[in-house]
Amino acid sequence: MTKRTKILIALSFPIQFFLIKFLSYYPEFVETYYSNGLYPYISKLFRIVFGWIPFSIGDVFYTIAGILIIRYIYKNYRLVRTEYKRILIDIYITITVAYFAFHLLWGMNYYRLPLYKSLELDRKYSTEQLVDFTERVIAKANATQFKITQNDTVKVEVPYATSEIFEKTMNGYENFSVKQPRFQFTNESLKTSIYSGFLTIMGFSGYINPFTNEAQVNYKIPVYKFAVTASHEKAHQIGYSAENEANFIGCMAALHNDDIYFKYGAYNFMTWHCLREVYNRDKDEYERLKATINPGIQKNYDEVRAFWNSHKNPLKPMFKFTFDQFLKANNQSKGILSYSYVVSLLVNYDKKHTIVP
Repeated sequence: MTKRTKILIALSFPIQFFLIKFLSYYPEFVETYYSNGLYPYISKLFRIVFGWIPFSIGDVFYTIAGILIIRYIYKNYRLVRTEYKRILIDIYITITVAYFAFHLLWGMNYYRLPLYKSLELDRKYSTEQLVDFTERVIAKANATQFKITQNDTVKVEVPYATSEIFEKTMNGYENFSVKQPRFQFTNESLKTSIYSGFLTIMGFSGYINPFTNEAQVNYKIPVYKFAVTASHEKAHQIGYSAENEANFIGCMAALHNDDIYFKYGAYNFMTWHCLREVYNRDKDEYERLKATINPGIQKNYDEVRAFWNSHKNPLKPMFKFTFDQFLKANNQSKGILSYSYVVSLLVNYDKKHTIVP
C-alpha cells in the first residue's frame, strides 16, 4: 500500500464517523435508501455466495485475521520504540477499513427507523394489558407443552437434528411475511459457529457476522432454544440490528411456523420475557402467574439456567460489558438491556393484530 493511499484512508475515518452520526438523525433516510435500498442487495449477494457452504466462512475469516494479528505483533513488537509511528498508522488504517466495511455491509441498520414506527405500534402499555397478554401466552405455552409431551410435568425434547431445525426456520418466515411482507426472507445462510465454545464462555447463543451475512448459532445451547435463536439471527440478516426487534421478529417467525416445536419455542420465549416484565411491575402478579406454568415448562427453563450456570467464568462479565458498550455505541442507548424491550413490541403488536387469541 502506497503512502498516499494510507493517507487517504487515514483521512477518511473522521469523515466516516461524522457522516454516520449525521445520518443517525435521519432514520427515514437510512430506512429508505440503505435498509430498504442498498442493503437488501448486499445481504442477498453474500447469502448466495456463502450460504451454500456448510461451515462458517466468517469464522474462518476471523481465524485468519487472528493469525495475521498475532503474526504482525510477533514481527513488530521489537520495533515498537523505533517504528511506533508506522505501527500506529497500520493499526489506525486497519480499524478505519473495518469500520467502513462494518457500516456498509450491515451496521447502518442500527440507524434505521425503529420497528414500532414502521409497524405503527404504540410504545406504552399498562400493567393490566401486560398481565392479560401474559395470561394468554401462558395458557398457549401450557397447551402446547402438554400436546407435545402428554404430561404437564415433562420437559419438551426437540427430536430434530440441527440441520432440520435450520431448514424449518424458513417456513416461519414464509408464513409471517404473508401478513408482514417486510419480513420476507430468501437464500438461506444459517450455520453453527465453530467458535461455539467461545460463545458459551461469553454467554451468547448466537450472532450475525456483519462481513459475510452468515447467521451463527451456538450449537452447545439446549436444543429447544434453537428455533427462536436461529429465527432471531435471521432477523439480523434481513436488516434488523436492534436486539429487541430481532427478538420480536424471530419470535413471530417461530410462532407462525407450522411445526409445533417452533411454536412451543415462541410461547416459551414470550412467557419468560413477559414474566420478567410483570416481576418488575407487580411481584404479587408475578407469583400468581408463575404458579400457573406447567412444571414441564419450568423444567425447560431450569435446563437453560443449569446450562449457563455450568459455564460461569470470570471473563463473562467483561464480555457482557464490552457488548453492552458496543450496543450503546450503535444507537441502542439501553445496551444489553434492549433485549428485554421485546415485550413492548409483543404487547402492542397483540393489541393491533392479536398474536394470542
